[in-house]
Amino acid sequence: MLLFVLTCLLVVFPAVSTKSPIFGPQKLRRVEGNSVSITCYYPPSSVNRHTRKYWCRQGASGHCTTLISSEGYVSDSYRGRANLTNFPENGTFVVNIAQLSRDDSGHYKCGLGINGRGLSFDVSLEVSQDRGLLNDTEVYTVGVGETVTINCPIKPENAEKVKSFHKMNGQDPVLIIESGNYVSPIYGDRVKLVISGTGQLMFMVVIRQLRPSDTGMYICKAGAGSSANKKTVNLQVLMPEPNLVYGDLRGSVTFNCALGPEVANVPKFLCRMSDGKNCDVLINTGGKSDPAFEGRILLSPKDKSGSFSVPITGLRKEDAGRYMCGAHPNDQLQESWRIQAWELFVNEESTIPRSPTVVKGVAGGSVAVVCPYNPKESKSIKYWCRWEGAQNGHCPLLVESNGLVQEQYQGRLALHQEPGNGTYTVILNQLTSQDAGFYWCLTNGDTRWRTTVEIKIIEGEPNLKVPGKVTAVVGETLKLPCHFPCKFYSYEKYWCKWSNKGCQALPSQDDGPSQAFVNCNQNSRLVSLTLNSVTKADEGWYWCGVKQDHSYGETAAVYVAVEEKKVAGSRDASPVKADAAPDEKMLEPGVQKIGNRAVQDPRLFAEEKVVADTGDQAGGSRISVDSSSSEKQGGSSRVLVSTLVPLGLVLALGAVAVGVARARHRKNVDRVSIRSYRTDISMSDFENSREFGANDNMGASTITQETSLGGKDGFVATTESTTETKEPKKAKRSSKEEAEMVYRDFLLQSSSVAAEAQDGPREA
Repeated sequence: MLLFVLTCLLVVFPAVSTKSPIFGPQKLRRVEGNSVSITCYYPPSSVNRHTRKYWCRQGASGHCTTLISSEGYVSDSYRGRANLTNFPENGTFVVNIAQLSRDDSGHYKCGLGINGRGLSFDVSLEVSQDRGLLNDTEVYTVGVGETVTINCPIKPENAEKVKSFHKMNGQDPVLIIESGNYVSPIYGDRVKLVISGTGQLMFMVVIRQLRPSDTGMYICKAGAGSSANKKTVNLQVLMPEPNLVYGDLRGSVTFNCALGPEVANVPKFLCRMSDGKNCDVLINTGGKSDPAFEGRILLSPKDKSGSFSVPITGLRKEDAGRYMCGAHPNDQLQESWRIQAWELFVNEESTIPRSPTVVKGVAGGSVAVVCPYNPKESKSIKYWCRWEGAQNGHCPLLVESNGLVQEQYQGRLALHQEPGNGTYTVILNQLTSQDAGFYWCLTNGDTRWRTTVEIKIIEGEPNLKVPGKVTAVVGETLKLPCHFPCKFYSYEKYWCKWSNKGCQALPSQDDGPSQAFVNCNQNSRLVSLTLNSVTKADEGWYWCGVKQDHSYGETAAVYVAVEEKKVAGSRDASPVKADAAPDEKMLEPGVQKIGNRAVQDPRLFAEEKVVADTGDQAGGSRISVDSSSSEKQGGSSRVLVSTLVPLGLVLALGAVAVGVARARHRKNVDRVSIRSYRTDISMSDFENSREFGANDNMGASTITQETSLGGKDGFVATTESTTETKEPKKAKRSSKEEAEMVYRDFLLQSSSVAAEAQDGPREA
């Protein structure tokens, strides 16, 4: 029954990885008499930093005998020539062994805790004979791509004779080079023979860009026959011992390659050993990049000394293995060129938190990228850069936590220190298709925490809806709306003003359900930002967005332009659409168009403010205006009336004077028709009296029935027939008396007009 339960548990729960997180060199080669330094890596957790570290030797039975440990134990064979040093801040400990002998060759383990408990790494150490003479043979041990200089002695009697250098092919010597200017085509310009002078008892053979195939037995020779000088040389060309690189899953590592100044101007590359023989190029200075490493690898030359660095971010388990960095005109590995080897170990027990490696957004929308950093470095400077491909070889910074934002990203990119405790957030909005690509999160601290994220632009519409560019007027009130769909009902909604240092939150108000989403219920919201008494300092970018706790979500941006208040009565005081016809120009709030005239609408005088349409994104929109503008327009109307009334009175007096002059001119006429005379006066002099403000029923009692000068509708000239009707005869008046009577009636009417004109504007 117990066996059955254990079997079920193994099926239900995933298997725990048995791979040890301890890492060190797999194989070391040294020459006797020299020393060796072994670096072992471990996850720098609080437990691991303080637990026991050890170095032990494996026996034939599998038991591992401790030779030295961090608790102070040192075996008799190591006493006085070995030590173990722990570096807890780096997660490493180092074992140094001096005065090596061939007896030190064998299999070892470096580990943590108790011997044989799994937290260890296997190391093979091989100690070879000294480079000194062995049966009259001198041994040279050199790495691939390096240069070796072999010294060949000369007897005095052979100083003037031919010198040569041969490689043994079995029992047969093959000539490589001789002083008679012969050079084997196999070696070409890689080999040269140097003779300092005729009196020297030594010549030298220099071989550069060593290849593994150069390994073998060689013979130096001076002279010929039995009197010739001969020296046997054993040349060992070894693959370079790899440098160890320890990286955490999802983290970053950097290969710092130093190949020497002789290859400073030669193209560089980094390749990965695939089958022990082939090395697949991952990146080179020619612009090549392996698709598996796209967006997470760079090659950056450091200086003219031939050094360069290759950082890799977003480490995966399959990235572990052997790497080679080198230089060659063809941007690929060649055995005759100097290379540098690296062994990468990826620790799967990573402390770097999981974060999305791909973030998707729609055109016009936004993305929020979460970036990790070492929690112990909360005060470090945070950065965000864009990977520009292997060919460019760099990642230009877009934003920094200390306030730097690239100009082309002004108003649409912000870096927030939140959520904090090892994570910061980068927000990019107003997305376009050109924003698609790879971006790096990094700090000026621990480089192991660099990460990569890819932004993809997909089809769709932004979830948040805001107006486009908005124009506000100094001193007026501005109201910015932001529409949130139902999916963000439980989110915290906010408005903020963007700056280089982030986006400072501003007070906002919830205006209830939004009408921008026709297929949404009452859970949609309209949240507005109001700026009272707008000033020039209010100009800039404003964001609305959502967040949960300290995690940011989507955002939308709107730019607010601020203009000075226009002078009252100016023709261009109202905004005009750029493409509107002249008769379609927008009027100020509170103004109606009647015919060709703009007339003040008194119904709007009492309103507190008028909210304009915010949907016009192309030409900008007035968000709100105060009632003060309507009051100012009413004041302008009163000024206009008070100006026109006196002017009308002056014109009326002028007309009367003309009438009196005409009356005096006719006094010598024998027969004058009073009817015609009175008609002349009424039609010519009083025809337009209503336009100067005259009201109803003025002066009607003094006018006869033949021509109506006053009536219900004011001064109106009738169109009845001029034929006389029979009526009682009245005493005739002279023309002078008639003129004086008309003039007296006109003065009475003019005073009445002036009084009513002064009272009218106050009532309006």
